[in-house]
Amino acid sequence: MMLKNSPPLNRHTTSEPGCLHPRARGPSERADEGIHARKATGCFRAASCGLLAMACLLAAVQAPAAQPGESAAESQQKFIRLLQSPAAPGEKAMACKRLAVCGTAEAVPALAPLLSDPALASWARIALEAIPGPAADEALRQAMPKLQGRLLVGTINSLGVRRDPKALAALAAKLGDADAEVASAAAVALGRIGGERAAQALEQSLAKAPEAVRPAVAEGCIRCAEGFLNQGKAADAARLYDTVRQAKVPRQKLLEATRGAILARNAAGLPLLLEQLRSPDKARFSIGLRTARELAGPEVTRALADELWKTGPERQPYLLLALADRGETQALPTVLEAAARGPQRLRLVAVGILDRYGNLSSVPALLQTAAAGDAQLASAALAALARLPGNELDADLLARLPQSTGKMRQVLIELAAQRRIEGALPAIVPCAEDSDAGIRSAAVRAVGAIGQERHLADLTRLLARTEAPKERADIEAALLAISGRQGASSVQHLLPLAQNGDPALRVIALHALAAAGGPEALAAVRAALEDQDESVQDEAARTLSTWPNTWPEDDRVAEPLLALARSGKKTSHQVLALRGCLQFLQGDKKLPNAEKTARLKELLPLIKRPEEKRLAIAVLHAIPNAEALDLLTNFAAEPAVAEDACSALLDAAASNTPGLSKEQRQKALQAVLANSNNDATRKKAQEALNRIR
Repeated sequence: MMLKNSPPLNRHTTSEPGCLHPRARGPSERADEGIHARKATGCFRAASCGLLAMACLLAAVQAPAAQPGESAAESQQKFIRLLQSPAAPGEKAMACKRLAVCGTAEAVPALAPLLSDPALASWARIALEAIPGPAADEALRQAMPKLQGRLLVGTINSLGVRRDPKALAALAAKLGDADAEVASAAAVALGRIGGERAAQALEQSLAKAPEAVRPAVAEGCIRCAEGFLNQGKAADAARLYDTVRQAKVPRQKLLEATRGAILARNAAGLPLLLEQLRSPDKARFSIGLRTARELAGPEVTRALADELWKTGPERQPYLLLALADRGETQALPTVLEAAARGPQRLRLVAVGILDRYGNLSSVPALLQTAAAGDAQLASAALAALARLPGNELDADLLARLPQSTGKMRQVLIELAAQRRIEGALPAIVPCAEDSDAGIRSAAVRAVGAIGQERHLADLTRLLARTEAPKERADIEAALLAISGRQGASSVQHLLPLAQNGDPALRVIALHALAAAGGPEALAAVRAALEDQDESVQDEAARTLSTWPNTWPEDDRVAEPLLALARSGKKTSHQVLALRGCLQFLQGDKKLPNAEKTARLKELLPLIKRPEEKRLAIAVLHAIPNAEALDLLTNFAAEPAVAEDACSALLDAAASNTPGLSKEQRQKALQAVLANSNNDATRKKAQEALNRIR
């Protein structure tokens, strides 16, 4: 579909046989495509020229390029000489491409004879289309009477690309050519050139053109009309568009002409626009929506707003979107009305686009929708309010909060959290103890989202007075969020919670301490291993074994983890701690490999279960040294983890890993052959061993 200032697809045929109407290419685009792209699109497919075309492809890469420091004039002379020499077609093709960049009228005499060469005509036209001045136009015009078929089509297309007005008479004469491709190319070229003479020739041809040529003539008319419209000749454009609309042309051309006829008439095109919008035909309705976005004027906006309530519910959302895409504030009342009434789908669309207008006038409607009962509409309204820009809206929401109640208060609290309005915290914190459960939950979540370190004390006090599991979970999430943001400075506010008489609260404190991090938090979690309550002890072991892997706390947690792995009160604690040690070693990017290996060897007496052995293998897999290879070899001898160890050995030994000798790699690969039962692994190991030998 043709857009204003964006012409429709062109029937730009080239001279190569087998290339039926590829899309139009301007000179710079065509010059950049190169021979390889032409091969890909099949433009060298003629049986009679196949070998020659292949020679062009192979020779093009060897064609001379402009040398550094060489002037454009020197380059041009070099390429002209190449065209006049007995060089290979591929080299000449590349010379044509180079002349598209540096060529002047001086190159035209060397290029013109190539217009009749089936292998080089399109390459010559690449250059001629780009060379400025009338010489190239004249060469193309003079070639027309001497050419036929695809060579003629290509030359006509080039005249259209250059918009040569002196070619109008010759092109008009070709509209009646017996070759449909020639006539079609002439029609499109006339449309590209445009003007009164071209329009007259095309208009006369449209009524009598053969069916095979008529779509191209219609395209030429539309291009001419587009030119008139861009020149401010709206009446001429409308007349030509109407001519196409009344002709027997393909549906797509009819739709393009209809759109143009509406735009050419400006506000007077409204009846025709409304006719499309009311049509039961989906394509006409679609072109109507597209044109509704382009046709300017307040009267158009008013007409579209009125039409919204006259059209069927299935079409209302599309029309509302088109109305909003016009970007006129005049449409805002209609959008607000649509958000308040009508089918849910229309209301959802209206709510979703209200934030485009970016002002406070839409806030009341959005707030009412967000506070209403429909969950889908409420979610859309909240999202739109969160997207609205500006500090004015934040101030407006902040002013509404103290006077609000019920669902509206909950909505305002949620918005304050989404928009990060920290100034709302003094009003939000007391709401965490509101009698309404929804408000309490929203307030706690908001404090977690935008609260500061000082709000931890409020949350811990609230937690001690709350027994409902859901509310405790909300408060815990808020504690974790703030502690994670504020870091170690949060610990002083969490320690009282870690000493609370309720074991469940002490468990929550452990989670928050891990989120905060730091030596004090680590010490508190370690102390909880001796808690009088078994559930707290278990949670302390889990928390310690999953301590966030951050430097420098990796080293701080390594010692208590190792101690717990060796002498934990429960086997489960020992297992958790051992896994924690191994996961730390695997994730620690700063610990030197030699030290990692030493620490792993220290853990070996504790590693008894296959699960922990696999973790150890994963650690060793990433350590490219001889000690790691020896340890992996030992693991390879254990049936439960043999395949894991063999895979790690194969990866290390099959590549030229620095620090590993030839003998060490051979030994590792032999261990794989001796212990792996996987045929593919054994095959790779044998191949690697053969390469080493």
